[in-house]
Amino acid sequence: MGKRTSQYVLMRIVFIGAGRLATNLAPALCNAGHQVVQVYSRTLTSAKALAEKVGAEAVADLAAVTVSADVFVFSVTDAVLAQLAMRLGKGREETVFLHTAGSVPLSVFDNVVRHYGVLYPMQSFSKERRVDFVHVPVFIESNDDVASDVVTSLATALSSQVMTLDTEARRHLHLAAVFACNFVNHCYQLSSEILEKYHLPFEVMLPLIDETAAKVHSLMPIDAQTGPAIRYDQNVMQAQLQLLNDQPRLAQVYELMSQSIHQSYLQKNDKL
Repeated sequence: MGKRTSQYVLMRIVFIGAGRLATNLAPALCNAGHQVVQVYSRTLTSAKALAEKVGAEAVADLAAVTVSADVFVFSVTDAVLAQLAMRLGKGREETVFLHTAGSVPLSVFDNVVRHYGVLYPMQSFSKERRVDFVHVPVFIESNDDVASDVVTSLATALSSQVMTLDTEARRHLHLAAVFACNFVNHCYQLSSEILEKYHLPFEVMLPLIDETAAKVHSLMPIDAQTGPAIRYDQNVMQAQLQLLNDQPRLAQVYELMSQSIHQSYLQKNDKL
């Protein structure tokens, strides 16, 4: 399998999917010395956009996906992963199938190929912004020694933080990431909507956001928490809720978030 160097085996890789994660992961693997030979996407335009970055062939027809590769990396939506894997398994039973999803079990590849695993980089990806994988935690899982060697080699070529994690723990890790990333980013959006109403730029929030993010590098989140909810200052909270009288959905978010913040504060004090 692949070409051996003094450090690890260089592999021929096919990417199934050309979305945000694949757009970052494929070039990173190429920079590590691996060869991306082909990129498949439902649309040829998307496949070409990534393939051109890594010197690979672009295909939009599953029948055109090569069998001549060491590893097939599935970076597609959870809803289509199982179906695509089943369709591509025939004739590739001795290759290694990997997926990159946080919430999909390893068993999605059961009875599809002999060797399979998970390569899950826990980071937020965008096509427009290149991510440096060196400090990105990469969580891996595999069904046998062959897949373990392959996914470990790929992961360690990317990151200095590689950890083995089973499916159940990875699903909870992904859930935690949704709270820490997706929900927080949505709060930025809600903030920007309030600011926009009064013609204020979102940039005025950036120093506050940066300081809040910096604090949790040295403090636990509960210790970095500030604001009216942690002390349950009802005068301030009621006044702010009145400002949201015309936005009941946002008022509900405000109330639930405030209650959760205060409850976490009380639970922390109960443990002291």
